Amino acid sequence: MTDDDKKKHEPEAPANDTEPVAAEAANAEPTDADRIAKLEADVAEARDRMLRAMAETENVRRRLEREREDTARYAISRFAGDMLTVADNLRRALDAVPATAIEKDEFLAKLVNGVGATEKTLLSALEKHGVKKLDPTGQKFDPNFHEVLFEMDAPDQPAGTVVQVLEAGYTIGDRLLRPARVAAAKGGPAA
Repeated sequence: MTDDDKKKHEPEAPANDTEPVAAEAANAEPTDADRIAKLEADVAEARDRMLRAMAETENVRRRLEREREDTARYAISRFAGDMLTVADNLRRALDAVPATAIEKDEFLAKLVNGVGATEKTLLSALEKHGVKKLDPTGQKFDPNFHEVLFEMDAPDQPAGTVVQVLEAGYTIGDRLLRPARVAAAKGGPAA
């Protein structure tokens, strides 16, 4: 008898009783504990997504509020920049009239007073809206606020000190609207 023949005639061994149970368990419904664990995981995930969405919404709200404030604060920048030319021209008109001529001519004195009042009113209105005039005379040159047009000898001033303002500078809020155009000291004692 061959080995194959022996296998054919041997009685079959009983099937493993654990295999059908394992198969049934795989196909069976999940237990209550499994369902609770899955639901708790789903709730935790949903809560995390909700908290992230709320945080993102709050960040967007803050950013929009900040942008709205900036827009309100700096909306007049372009208009204010155009008005600076008017202020400069009023100042030039006042500076062009010699003091001796004002003393001799009453009409000219009234005209100069009127132009001076107009300049003062314009600057006051600009300041009311956050536009401030810079007067850097005697200050150290700051490239963030000043533009040096030329250097001049000023032996009594340290090098880099603003000795003359040729055109006033202005800020709006905390931003530079126009740099002051200045002359800086060329030499002198060290700062």
